[in-house]
Amino acid sequence: MHIDQLIRSRRKTVALIVERDGQLTVRAPLRLSLARIQEMVEQKADWVRRKQAQSRAASPTSPPRQFAVGETFLFLGQPYPLEIVPRAADPLQFEELFLLDQRAIPRARDIFTNWYKSQARAIFTERANEYARRFGFSFDRLRISSARTRWGSCSSRATLSFTWRLVMAPPDIVDYVIVHELAHLREKNHSAAFWAVVQAILPDYKTRRKWLKTNGGQLTLD
Repeated sequence: MHIDQLIRSRRKTVALIVERDGQLTVRAPLRLSLARIQEMVEQKADWVRRKQAQSRAASPTSPPRQFAVGETFLFLGQPYPLEIVPRAADPLQFEELFLLDQRAIPRARDIFTNWYKSQARAIFTERANEYARRFGFSFDRLRISSARTRWGSCSSRATLSFTWRLVMAPPDIVDYVIVHELAHLREKNHSAAFWAVVQAILPDYKTRRKWLKTNGGQLTLD
């Protein structure tokens, strides 16, 4: 069985995670051999295939982006329409709607991606620093990724990573993912102790997590 992503850390157990698009992520101890990891995956092959089928069946499909007038784009949970303008100071501007310079249409996808990345870095940094200050966390740095199957991660060196796509989600969902990764600074795996840390900060985390599982497939430019 194919492993799409293998993440090694100082954890003691192996975790198999079927992402929302059906890809298989395996989290494993640093010194566990690849042969042993593959053996454990094969032992769970039926479970993985069943979860992959469920995940792919549940994932909503969206028509390809046209970057045309009236098309809407999500930002912090709200859809905003796109207008094409003859000339603009910047290729893309946001003023309660998106204004795209018509000369930039051929590069629209990259321009939107870069805009989302910029917003994500500013917003996630502010929120992560706020929760860290209030609840006594300490992280080394925050990076923005282009991950398609993971909302966030926390490295053994206390680096927090978040996909820029998350900035399309409502603020309470953004906060959930940030708190989730901050909690990994104290509890490396998804043990009962880990979820207790999350719940102490966000008592309604289960509702937020459910929203993300149900609607995460819509947070994309694809």
